[in-house]
Amino acid sequence: MAEKHNLKNGGRILVDALVTQGADHAFCVPGESYLAVLDAFYDTPQIVVTVCRQEGGACMMADAYGKQTGRPGLCFVTRGPGATNASPGLHIAFQDSTPLILFVGQVGRSMMDREAFQEVDYRRLFGQVAKWVAEIDDARRIPEYVARAYATAMSGRPGPVVLALPEDMLRERVEAPAAPRARPAVTHPGSADLEALGERLAKAERPIAILGGSRWSPAGVAAFQRFAEAWDLPVGCSFRRQDRFDNTHACYAGDVGIGINPKLGQRIAESDLILLAGGRLGEIASGGYKLFDIPTPKQPVVHVHAAAEELGRVYQPVQAIHASPDAFAQAAAELRPPQRLPRNGAWREAAHRDYLAWSTPPATNTPLDLGQVIRVLEERLGPDAVFCNGAGNYTTWVHRFHRYQRPGTQLAPTSGSMGYGTPAAVGAKRIHPDRPVVAFAGDGCFLMNGQEFATAVQYGLAILVIVVNNGMYGTIRMHQERHYPGRVSATDLINPDFAALARAYGGFGERVEHTADFAPALARALASGGPALLELRIDPEMITPSATLSGIRKASQAKPVPEGE
Repeated sequence: MAEKHNLKNGGRILVDALVTQGADHAFCVPGESYLAVLDAFYDTPQIVVTVCRQEGGACMMADAYGKQTGRPGLCFVTRGPGATNASPGLHIAFQDSTPLILFVGQVGRSMMDREAFQEVDYRRLFGQVAKWVAEIDDARRIPEYVARAYATAMSGRPGPVVLALPEDMLRERVEAPAAPRARPAVTHPGSADLEALGERLAKAERPIAILGGSRWSPAGVAAFQRFAEAWDLPVGCSFRRQDRFDNTHACYAGDVGIGINPKLGQRIAESDLILLAGGRLGEIASGGYKLFDIPTPKQPVVHVHAAAEELGRVYQPVQAIHASPDAFAQAAAELRPPQRLPRNGAWREAAHRDYLAWSTPPATNTPLDLGQVIRVLEERLGPDAVFCNGAGNYTTWVHRFHRYQRPGTQLAPTSGSMGYGTPAAVGAKRIHPDRPVVAFAGDGCFLMNGQEFATAVQYGLAILVIVVNNGMYGTIRMHQERHYPGRVSATDLINPDFAALARAYGGFGERVEHTADFAPALARALASGGPALLELRIDPEMITPSATLSGIRKASQAKPVPEGE
């Protein structure tokens, strides 16, 4: 029998296991169901705890941590409503392939299956949006479960794990054997894989690489850049993965996602070899599954992915390479091209030239030009700034006109979730206090998790939030005008004074309505030294950089109505 002085309660054992795994941050909304864990945090200075205002925001901060570090972001929430509130962040992590662990307080073991207060079966609730969902019934097995959660979250295609923590289990005093620190399995391409790839690239006249997915490090990105240079290869990045390759590099061809440059879309259609490295090429990146035929694309596709189950899942490649992105990039960088390639540089040069033209903001007659706003931010914040955003038509300007230069500078949900930008900025600033962090949010997007601006104030995190206010749910309104022109329903918004709201929270707030006023307002916001918010009032007509609402409505009204409608 173990000596009493060797016994620890489950909460202490859990936090000690997290320290063993290298945890240094945790995001939470406190709850009585895991008080023993909160008490253990009190004596654990190795882990910085951020208390948040809503569980969805807390989970999105943990997602931002996972994206930035490659180690699982940690989120703690209470049972029932706390868990369901966290679900948007969990879904983001699942679709974005982000390592994350959601710890959920649970009812006591003796109360199970009675529908006790806030009781939920988390295996059933989260089974489709997590890689693994488990409940720890024995405190002695906590280190085992935590180590497995880390390994599962990071390995193959990364993703979220959920661990439910019965309240009485966390209070139970036991002796628990430690588990070693988990590390993700790294899969390397074989020599035959590389040889076959080299032969294909040596014959291709119009090849294109598309980078995506997670598990890319700065070293892996740099290695792929050397590979692209050596093989004279145009490189695109999939939807909201634009920081996987320096956008100013001569090989960069643009992003493959919503609102793709038509010239890049045509280039992909005409390509005679697609190298898809790290990504899944899901619905958005594939243009609604229209850029490539299913199951066999017209363009030969070489697919590189860390998870074997993703190879051939949607598209049947001519060559499947089971390899982690970094390992593949490092090996590919050593692959030497022949002295003469069947392309002379014109294919790559034209691709980059088209990208530069597409990503240069055109002059507009609107009072507040968002393209010029992006350029001012780039000049003032520099290439290390982290750009965060949620979902909405305002993001079109960010994705099209901001040129990402370094890994880890884009935090945006490929799942298209609204409300992500502000909490992601808080999470990023918590990890990188010395780097500029800016969050873009629409008026509808901001009010979904804008309360996390209070979290930034509480911890003195000098994030910059830019609220693009057009008084409506812009994306849905755009679709309304396209499919039901002139019939506006459920998309108008009456908003608060966002600048005054920021000041009420204790931060800096200012409204901007003209392009010339943005740079001075930005200077004042940055000089405030704390959390700052700039509300940009824009013309609702400007729904995208190249379209207006009235123009969309007019074009839709001119189309013949299909029979039966």
